[in-house]
Amino acid sequence: MGTFDDDLFDKGLERRKATLGDAYVQQSLDAADDLTRPFQEAMTAWCWGFGWGDDAIDPKTRSMMNLAMLGALGKMHEWELHCRGAINNGVSLGEIRAICHVVAIYCGVPQAHECLRSARKVLEEHEML
Repeated sequence: MGTFDDDLFDKGLERRKATLGDAYVQQSLDAADDLTRPFQEAMTAWCWGFGWGDDAIDPKTRSMMNLAMLGALGKMHEWELHCRGAINNGVSLGEIRAICHVVAIYCGVPQAHECLRSARKVLEEHEML
């Protein structure tokens, strides 16, 4: 690692693994090559070290914010990934449903329908439905 401060990267790596799981994060890092390694390092340091690295907002609330924003943007691959992370951070089925309802109000019913479809897949994987 040379692009970012090692402390920020280490803090980000800890937060990233706590939310997304050790196996997923390690697989992403192990699969990194000359094309994607700088991005993996930057994302870990910036998004997870800087963005998630303070205690101003607890991980559960950050996860809920992420689901709302990713749903609004229609980034469904990331939404599904962060739905798994949200469950790891203590977000309940009822809270995920409520987030989808907010997406419907502010972003439209079709987008909320996509979020609900992704949520169903993740919730079934976690035996929450």
